[in-house]
Amino acid sequence: MAGFDTVSFLSDYGLADEFVGVVKAVIRAIAPGATVIDVTHQVPAHDVRAGGLVLARTIQYLPAGVVLAVVDPGVATERRAIAVEVGDPTDPDSGTRSVLVGPDNGLLAPAVALAGGARRAVALTNTDLHLPAPGPTFAGRDIFAPAAAYLCAGVELDELGDPVDPSSLLPGILPLSRLENGGVEAEVLWVDHFGNAQLNVDPDEIEEMGSPVVLKMGERSRTAVRARSYAELAPGQVGLLVDSYGLVAVALDQRSAAEELRLAAGDPVRIQAVDA
Repeated sequence: MAGFDTVSFLSDYGLADEFVGVVKAVIRAIAPGATVIDVTHQVPAHDVRAGGLVLARTIQYLPAGVVLAVVDPGVATERRAIAVEVGDPTDPDSGTRSVLVGPDNGLLAPAVALAGGARRAVALTNTDLHLPAPGPTFAGRDIFAPAAAYLCAGVELDELGDPVDPSSLLPGILPLSRLENGGVEAEVLWVDHFGNAQLNVDPDEIEEMGSPVVLKMGERSRTAVRARSYAELAPGQVGLLVDSYGLVAVALDQRSAAEELRLAAGDPVRIQAVDA
């Protein structure tokens, strides 16, 4: 089967050190024709949940190819290194076949689910396709990057290592909102660069509450209005918008809602009607 021409790469490596450049250099040495797309390398260090959310938000927009994801606090332990095929393996021209490469720690699971589930999976146990490692703590360079590159070069998935039952892969940790006492108990999934706080809430879940609503954040409360755009909000007015991924986000116009309301990823937020 023909290889891939694109690697979509995300990590928690940051940009201060050489890690990202080294991984990309390894890919180029093995598959010089492959294009590497940098999704992000600013996932908070060791934050598997945040990395999984990045993958879940972006997987539908990434081109068919290899997705290389490295957020790996368990590096050099017994956690498995894996490659997971999604899409239609019998139709490489369908634009749907991809292989996700990374640690089996829940990082890949949300994206695999959104891509229709795993078709096949292997553990990256074929050491002939690894780089010689002076130490075991840079699997991104020594195991994951070569696997991604060899897939681009036309190596078959099953040549990378032993088959794995897809049902044995570790699940991701994505919190679900819930209806409780007439309100919605939510959680901040992500705070973006502009300070908008994305919640794990579908707009339909709060439709009947109308506008405005009350946000309760621990002992603190703020009134928020429903809005279609940031510009609809008056100065200092807290809004609930449908963000670019279709979820409810807490926002201010040209200001950081996260800073104003002291919100961070993982924080609980209750949404309820004003007269609740």
